[in-house]
Amino acid sequence: MKLLKRIFDFYLDASIHVALSILSLLWVTSSILHIPTDKHLFSLVFFGSIACYNFIKYGLEVKKYIRLADRYHGYIQFFSFVCLGIAVYHLFFLEWNTIFMLGILGLFTGLYALPVLPKTRNLRSLAGFKIFPVAIVWAGTTVILPVVAEGLNLSWDVWVETIQRFMLVLALIIPFEIRDMAYDPPELKTLPRLYGVVKTKILGILLIFSFFFLTFLKDETTQNEVLSKAFLFLGVVSILMLTRKDQNTHFSAFWVEAIPFFWWVLIWIME
Repeated sequence: MKLLKRIFDFYLDASIHVALSILSLLWVTSSILHIPTDKHLFSLVFFGSIACYNFIKYGLEVKKYIRLADRYHGYIQFFSFVCLGIAVYHLFFLEWNTIFMLGILGLFTGLYALPVLPKTRNLRSLAGFKIFPVAIVWAGTTVILPVVAEGLNLSWDVWVETIQRFMLVLALIIPFEIRDMAYDPPELKTLPRLYGVVKTKILGILLIFSFFFLTFLKDETTQNEVLSKAFLFLGVVSILMLTRKDQNTHFSAFWVEAIPFFWWVLIWIME
């Protein structure tokens, strides 16, 4: 039992779970927009996400994970470098337009994480702005990137799906923002600190309602897409209603981050 717990903890701590969530959204995009899956692109995004998230978690936000022992932390660092190497390997199989798009997303991630702005440390230091770069990168990576990789046009439906993905990710980040109130410094001015927990949860519900409503503005949609997004809407609203400051250890880290995976499984079953 202890071995299983250690494996599960490593699965969460090493960002494998969040990378699986991002990969699930790529699969969702392939299904909804009828885009073929590219094993090299999907592999790069999965392993690159692990390396990127671990850099941010254990470099920039280390105070939240101070409980990690040095040796255990070292295992995660080694694992992250291996994942980065695998991601770089798959990069060589992609077209230049895909690499260019990855460069834009990487640059935006760097602006979010690194101290490059005058008078502020990075984009995440701007008052109330912390969650928006994350949502932009997730939406760009899971919708725009696979479309560009296939050489397809950025049609109306693609832009609607991108906006929907942006709204979905914003709503899913809110439980983390509420959880992290105990760790984030006051000067970070996250949404729960600016507007309070209740108003922030209401904002999340409005976002996910708008996410679902936008489905009907698309030129082409299917019954399965509408039904899956309806179930997703209900699931996210339930998660937001259950969110509180003193969360269970795995409430956000596992269950909230698992929602994209459950969405993909639901679409797979429907198909």
